[in-house]
Amino acid sequence: MSEIFPANFVSGAITAGYLILALLFLRFWRHTRDALFACFALAFVLLAANQAADTLASSGETESAWVFLIRLSAFLVIIVAIAGKNLRGRT
Repeated sequence: MSEIFPANFVSGAITAGYLILALLFLRFWRHTRDALFACFALAFVLLAANQAADTLASSGETESAWVFLIRLSAFLVIIVAIAGKNLRGRT
């Protein structure tokens, strides 16, 4: 039990950090209405969900496919948002 608690505490801190970043990007989006900030907020919410799901599963394995799919979707949102921003800037 004493070994699990510090790991869960750190995982909770990481999840909270992701959610704080999501709120920060939502604040930027509210001021600028730039879709890039909304996509970054969504990506950080997905990363927080990934971290929380991995911790709550408490299997100790990070090799579950669904955990990687959540993380992959977050990074795909970021890639699509950056590519879309760059393509809109050229036209």
